[in-house]
Amino acid sequence: MKICLYNINPKVGNKKKNIKKMEKVMSLVEADIYVFGEMSLTGYVCREDVFSLAEGGDGESIKELQEISRERDAAIIFGMPLSEREGIVYNAAVLVDGDEVHIYKKNFLANFGPFEEKFYFSPGKDAPVFRTRGMNIGMCICYDIFFPELSKTMALKGADMLVCISASPTISKEHFERVLPARATENTVFMAYCNLVGEQDGLTFWGGSQIYSPKGNMMARAEYMKEGHVVQEIDMNILREARIARPTLRDTKAEKFLLAFNAAEGGHVFSDNVKRGMEMAKKAQGRRWKEVEVHGNEDVAYGIKLVLGDLKAKIVKSDDVKAIFRDAEGELEVRGNE
Repeated sequence: MKICLYNINPKVGNKKKNIKKMEKVMSLVEADIYVFGEMSLTGYVCREDVFSLAEGGDGESIKELQEISRERDAAIIFGMPLSEREGIVYNAAVLVDGDEVHIYKKNFLANFGPFEEKFYFSPGKDAPVFRTRGMNIGMCICYDIFFPELSKTMALKGADMLVCISASPTISKEHFERVLPARATENTVFMAYCNLVGEQDGLTFWGGSQIYSPKGNMMARAEYMKEGHVVQEIDMNILREARIARPTLRDTKAEKFLLAFNAAEGGHVFSDNVKRGMEMAKKAQGRRWKEVEVHGNEDVAYGIKLVLGDLKAKIVKSDDVKAIFRDAEGELEVRGNE
């Protein structure tokens, strides 16, 4: 499978011209998937015009790109303002492949320095994974890449490749080029990054679209500061090699996400009894326990299961909180106040 990443310099507000530019690239370069940057349909700096430029999932521009996709027998990923209902617009990544349309809505909206996305866009909440061209693909947009929990979620849901479309100005270049190989390595996925190029209202985008292997090695990169493309053949066998060599997906612990969630919420999500169960379970880690006798209540047992998995639990209602872990080799008693 071949993927083409194109540093596009879109004309702000001119959807027809930008589609023509995408189509021209696809007529000159052979690939199975073509990728264009964040808001490549309309240009990035649209401000209030984004509401009139936005289209729905069955809008004219998506239909036009579907037709091009059918003619080229290729999938297309691009960015656009997506209107879901009147006055509600998302910064979206759209994947079209013939009759199929898949949409991702940017979760993390940049609203610092020169960025003003929260003035115009609503945040997305999902982390979908889509199958196309024999590959499971997760999409994200620009600032999203700095939140590893989003990429990890897509990888755990089966993504083979993460595609990040971006409108990154030169001031952000070094940050992206540090974090992209990290996302590839920690998730053992192909990491494709496609950036805009050119200047829009004082922002200078640096291009440099690039792709990394699941081992974090750069496979190809387009030129900086000019329109152009890079094409890379994707060998799915590399995924197997990377995941055997460094099994990060296998070793990911679901309870750590819950701990992070609890911390992000100020430590108020879990009750004291759940936390007590988690602390007892941590002292019992290192063995494959078959069952646990929990003296306390359901919350204590829940906390234990968050850390050790869904092992068989017998609950004994008691104010004296403790857990007795058992396996074929014996048992371990851990008291809740230790």
